Amino acid sequence: MWRKAAAAVLLALAVGFFYHSRPDVPEQVLQYLGLPDLKSFCQNQKDLEQTISAAWEALLTLPTRRWSRVAVGVNACVDVVVSGVGLLQALALDPGAGLDHDVLRSKEDLKEAFVHFMERGAAAERFFSNEEVFQSIARAAAEYPGAKLYVGGNAALISQKFASYPDLMVLLCGPVGPKLHEMLDEQIVVPPESLQETDEFHLILEYKAGEHWGSTRAPQANRFIFSHDVSNGEMSSLETFVASLDEFQPDLVVLSGLHMMEGQGRALWEDRLKEAVAALADIPKDVPVHLELASMTDRDYMNSILQEVMPSVSSIGLNEQELLFLSQAGSGPHAGLHTWKGIPDVGRVSDILLWILEHHGRSDPSSESDLTRIHFHTLAYHVLATVDGYWTNQVAAVAAGARVASSQACGLHAVAVDKVELKAPQEFFSSHSEPRQQLTLNPAEPVSVWHRGNITFHMTPVLVCKHPLRTVGLGDAISAEGLVYSEFQFQQHF
Repeated sequence: MWRKAAAAVLLALAVGFFYHSRPDVPEQVLQYLGLPDLKSFCQNQKDLEQTISAAWEALLTLPTRRWSRVAVGVNACVDVVVSGVGLLQALALDPGAGLDHDVLRSKEDLKEAFVHFMERGAAAERFFSNEEVFQSIARAAAEYPGAKLYVGGNAALISQKFASYPDLMVLLCGPVGPKLHEMLDEQIVVPPESLQETDEFHLILEYKAGEHWGSTRAPQANRFIFSHDVSNGEMSSLETFVASLDEFQPDLVVLSGLHMMEGQGRALWEDRLKEAVAALADIPKDVPVHLELASMTDRDYMNSILQEVMPSVSSIGLNEQELLFLSQAGSGPHAGLHTWKGIPDVGRVSDILLWILEHHGRSDPSSESDLTRIHFHTLAYHVLATVDGYWTNQVAAVAAGARVASSQACGLHAVAVDKVELKAPQEFFSSHSEPRQQLTLNPAEPVSVWHRGNITFHMTPVLVCKHPLRTVGLGDAISAEGLVYSEFQFQQHF
């Protein structure tokens, strides 16, 4: 029986290949062989994606009470975006084995770390400790054919997305040099104390899905980021940011850039984390604070953020690498999993999100923590987990985040169904262990909802861009868009 099944699969693959290379093959041949009409299959897939895209549009209703003033800080820079493989070849580096490095100290470290993440198709960010070597690489990157300059840094990118809404006033605090200031949206207010004479540059080494370098092949498009950025690395704008809040009077605060301190050493980040927590304590409790995380490698540092900073914020945004590392650092669920294999299992993701909100959030009303919302994003799907009673309009919020991921990756303002594809599982479980609920994706109602205690989960697929033009800043755009469509309901602590 298995031989017949295997033969049928091979025959289907062969005819599929022949069909794509020879689209004039008669449909009668397919029917005679008892194989599905591939034109119909492709059309059905396109119809599925069209249905999801149209359903998102129907769900996108802005909340009753919208933000009017948003303060964002504290990392900002200029991104130099180049072909990763092309730049490393221009630096006379040869392909080889990949090896992760917490801190980069040489061109060889850069090559090994780039290969390590390229072969996984994973995003990462590292600090380059040698200023002289970094500057020589930066000059080569700026002169590389096709190199482009963009607004960079999580805070600046989030500000740019917020500024696309004309009724929203945005304050940005961070090290803003002349080039970055020139590129920022005119709607963004930058305090004079944040302006500096020179820009901070970050190098973004991008690679495409299927791109090869030696024996390394990228399973999906992504990027590797590195810098020698002392201003952002020391969070030097933190005090300016906090001092600006009294005058600006925001109704939402967004904090990012904690990951930049990781490469500065334990002595610095221990003190600065305490100062950040003290600063957050001065923000009125009825003003929610969102923390945007990014790639980190130091478990002690991540655990300190988990234990000290997260209870002081209302909401966090993070991707699959950051979520798993957070669980590993805090000895949470599935911490023994070394890395995700392919698309992260929804049940495992749900387990970790539940653990964060139950053990480090405010699922218990008597808890001292303020954390009530987590916006998780991975390539194929997004999940918004919230403690009941604190956030509304989350169906629209998770749909908005997925829509912007689909459109922005393709360099468009709207989803083009011929340029995207569905990669999310169409059946999944609410947990990796029992008791659990089996759920099925409904394209006409593409936000799946389930409950675990007093925590509600909203999950929607992403229509993944087939040929992404730019991957940097997608997470920031997703979180910003999700916040625009969210409404916070303050509840007094007792």
